[in-house]
Amino acid sequence: MTTTASPAPGPATRSGAPLVEMRDIFVSFGGVHAVNGVSVDLYPGEVMAIVGGNGAGKSTLIRVLSGAHKADSGQILIEGAPVQIDNPRDAKAYGIETIYQTLALAENIDAAGNMFLGRELRSRLGSLDDSAMESATRGVMGRLNPKFKNFKTPVKSLSGGQRQSVAIARAIHFNARILIMDEPTAALGPAETAQVRDLVAQLKSEGIGIFLISHDIHDVFDLADRISVMHQGELVGTVNKDDVTKDDVLGMIIMGNAAA
Repeated sequence: MTTTASPAPGPATRSGAPLVEMRDIFVSFGGVHAVNGVSVDLYPGEVMAIVGGNGAGKSTLIRVLSGAHKADSGQILIEGAPVQIDNPRDAKAYGIETIYQTLALAENIDAAGNMFLGRELRSRLGSLDDSAMESATRGVMGRLNPKFKNFKTPVKSLSGGQRQSVAIARAIHFNARILIMDEPTAALGPAETAQVRDLVAQLKSEGIGIFLISHDIHDVFDLADRISVMHQGELVGTVNKDDVTKDDVLGMIIMGNAAA
């Protein structure tokens, strides 16, 4: 069984610099160490799960990477180079996109409208170029979720798995290399959860790295390659999923002790 106080190395088939390294990240709120010297990393084509109980610090850690909250100290590296991420715009510039649990979709418009929301394509005359946006959306969906056919349907009428497809398509169309997925299967049924698993497998095949935030240990074991466990703001350990059991990880989450 492999456990470390700092990030375990990526799978043996991966080499070179990680996509992302977060080194010795500290975040305090009124003297409380929400994140206390945590280091994690992520390789291309890998799913790294960040897990822990309520108040463990996992969401705060990831908010630092997404630009939603600035760390008190520590360092972020993208492909081996130090970067400064002060806000979500900075994160997007480095190819970091967040797929929130709410998905942040506009319910009354279709897939193409959501994919280009705020970044609409326009014709030379300045009008919306609906055909170009639909064509681009069909292209992305064709590689991400070939079964998706509801291009003219408002997203409020789509299934949970299809809605995830739209949110992910929006991210990767604008060159996301690093996805943060927050509870991606929350409130989904078995068939929709299977769709999300297929989406994640496709993203991995394209070399996109995924940070997965989830309370569902079954999701973690279905989707993740490695698992970093946090407890009371500290990193308990990072384990390779294939080297541990669900009970091992639950023990780390509950007791705050690295697996034996």
